[in-house]
Amino acid sequence: MSDATSQPALHRRSFLKYTGAIGAATAITTSLSACSSGPESTNDTGGGGGGGSDSITAVIGYGNDQSWDPTKTASAFTMAANHHIYEGLLDTDPITRQPYAALATEPPADLQATTWRFTLRSGAKWHDGQPVTADDVLFTFDRILHPGIALLATGFIQPWLKEVRKVDEKTVELILKFPFPEGAPRLTLAKIMPKHVFGKPGGWEKADAGTAVGSGPYKQTAHHPKSNTTFAAFDGYNGPRKANFKTMNWLSIVDAAPRVAKISGASAGAQIADNIPYANIDQLKKGGLTVEGGAGMNHMFLLFNTAHKPFGDVRVRQALFYAIDTEKLIQVGLRGHGKPASSFLDTGNPTYRKAKTVYSYDPDKARQLLKEAGVSNLSVELQSSNVSWIVDCLPTIKASWDAIGVKTTLNPQETSAVFAKLDQKKDFQVVASASNPNQFGIDADLIMHYNYGPQNTWMGYARWEGNSTAKHLFTLMDRATREPDPQKKKQMTQDYIDIVAENAVIYPVVHTELITAWDAKKITGVRPQPYPGINLLQAKPVKG
Repeated sequence: MSDATSQPALHRRSFLKYTGAIGAATAITTSLSACSSGPESTNDTGGGGGGGSDSITAVIGYGNDQSWDPTKTASAFTMAANHHIYEGLLDTDPITRQPYAALATEPPADLQATTWRFTLRSGAKWHDGQPVTADDVLFTFDRILHPGIALLATGFIQPWLKEVRKVDEKTVELILKFPFPEGAPRLTLAKIMPKHVFGKPGGWEKADAGTAVGSGPYKQTAHHPKSNTTFAAFDGYNGPRKANFKTMNWLSIVDAAPRVAKISGASAGAQIADNIPYANIDQLKKGGLTVEGGAGMNHMFLLFNTAHKPFGDVRVRQALFYAIDTEKLIQVGLRGHGKPASSFLDTGNPTYRKAKTVYSYDPDKARQLLKEAGVSNLSVELQSSNVSWIVDCLPTIKASWDAIGVKTTLNPQETSAVFAKLDQKKDFQVVASASNPNQFGIDADLIMHYNYGPQNTWMGYARWEGNSTAKHLFTLMDRATREPDPQKKKQMTQDYIDIVAENAVIYPVVHTELITAWDAKKITGVRPQPYPGINLLQAKPVKG
């Protein structure tokens, strides 16, 4: 079974209508055109043998054959790679997500202000040797803020950013619509791109197809869709996080078995791999690898079609959540690597507060809610993505629902097939799949707007956007977004999450870990991420 990306279609679709300005999903899932004459060798780039190496081979459990345009991609492979190739005015630490000065010399002194001034780093160069200028910054933000262009970055930036002004060749000002400190870490999603490269006719199409020219510590040296992408340290980089490897070779291996095999054994062909299946953790540890998880917003959710009776009744949705034996699901399906959801947010999120409605295992309450709703002899087809860990959880859900008299049929499918049907507005009852908005950030406003809001793609899937409760929720969300006081904003967000929890239209069942494995005898400084991909900007080869 293919262990396809844990969040492929979800990441690529769910933020498309954050503001209503984003277009169709196909705009950010364009396959890459042929960028090379043939596949390059995916063999080890020199990391084998004893000790470390100035080169590293990494295995990424996600495809490298989707858009490489930083303003539109949601590809896990590409986003991870672009953090090594490009820079934002500010970038964020991959674990703490705290912003730091990247292309800019320093963050704004007052994040509550509605004008943020940035000075570009002196001597910053593009990978082709040309200097980075304020015109490149304007070029990038003009694209992101341009009305009518289908870009993922627009959904993260446009709701709070009015315009970008050029002060001089090395200085720009960002003019905000209202005070929004959360915008600072989101600037890492607005990777600055060279106007002289991508401003030419056909430039954005080249970016989409795999051309990458940035100002970051690594430059792309070769790109082979569905095979691998290679990188080399950029000698002209003078920023804060310099390259520690002379070369990198990132292999795209989506299927679990060959991905695990590539990092296993004495003759392993790679030194680090992400997206490790739970079932292989002990095996890899016994083989001498360091295997660690990152806990965050990675989760399995249920999505209900509220237009399909009886799922428009909140009592039915709640009943199906209460019926699930989540502890058994975690032990059997996730090998212990998860927590029952006690809020939409994971417990590590700064805005987390236990929701007023928590769906602890309570089959008696589930039966009572169905009785109150006048529902009996219910049959449910649970469609799901065929991500391996999701499939491992399905039998427990079926057994739980069968036990309260809900006849359950499981229908796992390729993730792309599930979401193609949702995009086509085909009828369904319930969908189970995986999602992880931490790929884009950890602020609660971003995470909640990922799934909820007017004209949001997910709301269209659930057929819930016209509901009076939904409209009230969206009003509360907008007020929280615009609230300048951090503590008031936090409480307002926590309060509206209680509404989300109570209604359970799109809601997590469990939050899980994402697992990374690496050879600590060859590389050091690795920090496993709670979202797809890897970040090697602070990793180093072990000398010996």
